[in-house]
Amino acid sequence: MDIKPLEELQAADERALLFTPLGLGRMTPEDAADFQQRAIARLQLADDVAETTRQKFEQLRIAFSHGVLCYELFTLVADAAQLALEQALRDRFCAHHRGQVLAVRDRRGHEHRITMTSPTDFFERLRDIRAPEIRMGAAREWKPFNGMLTGLLTWARREGLLRGQRNRSLEPVRKALRNIVAHGTYHLDTPVEAARALSDLAEIINHLWGRPTPGGRLYPAPLSRSVVAIGWSNHGEKTTAGYADQLAEARDEESFTYILVRAVFCPGGVTDPNLLEFDARSATTAFPAQYLWGPGSREEALVWLTRHQPEPDLCDYLDQAVLVRVHDSHIGLPVYPGVAAGLPAAEQRGTWHALRVDRGLDALAHLRALADAAAGHAKEGECQACPVDTLATGDLAAVLKAARGAGADTTPLHVPDVRTPFANWLADSAT
Repeated sequence: MDIKPLEELQAADERALLFTPLGLGRMTPEDAADFQQRAIARLQLADDVAETTRQKFEQLRIAFSHGVLCYELFTLVADAAQLALEQALRDRFCAHHRGQVLAVRDRRGHEHRITMTSPTDFFERLRDIRAPEIRMGAAREWKPFNGMLTGLLTWARREGLLRGQRNRSLEPVRKALRNIVAHGTYHLDTPVEAARALSDLAEIINHLWGRPTPGGRLYPAPLSRSVVAIGWSNHGEKTTAGYADQLAEARDEESFTYILVRAVFCPGGVTDPNLLEFDARSATTAFPAQYLWGPGSREEALVWLTRHQPEPDLCDYLDQAVLVRVHDSHIGLPVYPGVAAGLPAAEQRGTWHALRVDRGLDALAHLRALADAAAGHAKEGECQACPVDTLATGDLAAVLKAARGAGADTTPLHVPDVRTPFANWLADSAT
């Protein structure tokens, strides 16, 4: 290799200057250094994260900050983030079992007792056991565990330290990326990819230690739901949505019909992309939305708001339980358990499915795939082809019991059959 003088080593890498906040361009070295450091400055780990994991994460942040001088560092950071995940999981495993005696079963069913005194000692002794298994989850079932990434991810999910069906569907991808890095292939990542890898790693680490990330991509903190007015014109050609407390200031060019809902709505922030597809009885929005009142005129909505004064609240959408009815070969839209429990008797007939999802319509897509005999979709348990976990199948009473066991509120709700014009189209498309 060429031996470069210190002055040249300290010079900014031209490739690192070409990415600006507005796209391709050219920044000064000073602006590039400031921009890249700010891109990861918000990434902070919870106070109780293991010190070894914290030190590794800080190493990656320092290396990223020096990517302005050596563009290849961005690739090294993105790759090392995949490997750091395994270390974080090991540290969390040891913290979870610190001081305990773990029973490890070998391939012949013999149990070995290992005291968790140090991570190094435990994993060295684990390697001496053929086909090791440990007990995991609330049911304390025996599951394979060799201390590698696959076993650690399975353990963390069974213990409830990792959540979300869409995150579960990404876990095989994370394992594949880790193997690609471990076995070595040449590639060149951008600062954007390296920053995303660090951001995802920070979210996973914090969630392992019980800290969701406000505004997070993978493990977000509960979202704020506002009281929202959704309106549409007589024939549905025009639709609108806004904060309900601003409804008095609305000046409709024509007569609008309104409904009031509690939903994720924050222009300029996080807003439910499917808000205008709201259906009072069905889980058609991206995030859980709650029917409050309507339909009616603007004046009637204002009277109701004055009388009841509903407040905003918070909602957690990861691993929510929804129910889907299949009746006469018709797959219905997903509904929340309380809504299903309050349906008229005639609408409770048929075969019901209780499913754990992050988005209600994921359940509909899964059942349609099963109806079409699509390859890879599981009728029971966790589906490996889509982000759905089937909790139970049977009559309504059976699936409500399963939903209750998964933490869902099954108190009957008597909700009117109200939906927006866009939701009418969605209901008609359900088969």
